[in-house]
Amino acid sequence: MKYYTLKENHLFSKAYRNGQRAGGKYISVYVMPDYHAARLQRANPLKLRINRVGVTVTKKLGVAVVRSRVKRILRQAYYKALKTLDMKTGKIIVIAARSAAIPAKTDDIYKELKEAFLQLGVAENKKEAEDE
Repeated sequence: MKYYTLKENHLFSKAYRNGQRAGGKYISVYVMPDYHAARLQRANPLKLRINRVGVTVTKKLGVAVVRSRVKRILRQAYYKALKTLDMKTGKIIVIAARSAAIPAKTDDIYKELKEAFLQLGVAENKKEAEDE
């Protein structure tokens, strides 16, 4: 599945202000419904509903090299979550890194991201869905 990013500042602000939040040691995840999901579905060549995802890392975390590494790890953890979880679509998701994420590995971030998605109701385990 393609990775659709958030680029507009107002969408990040709305997610922070109006979205549901789940936090952990490494990341905070904000989720809210995407009110333009139907329009984006019509524009999508495959006519699929999508999630738009934004990754934020503040300058407080360090220099550009450190911030880029953390962003790469966050994106990789999100890709892994897409493959292993049954994700609901039509959402705006913002993943914000915390300072503890600097030395963290992809698996650590993935575990926390998975817990946040399950807590917020954005995803379900694929294994559980297949067993039922």
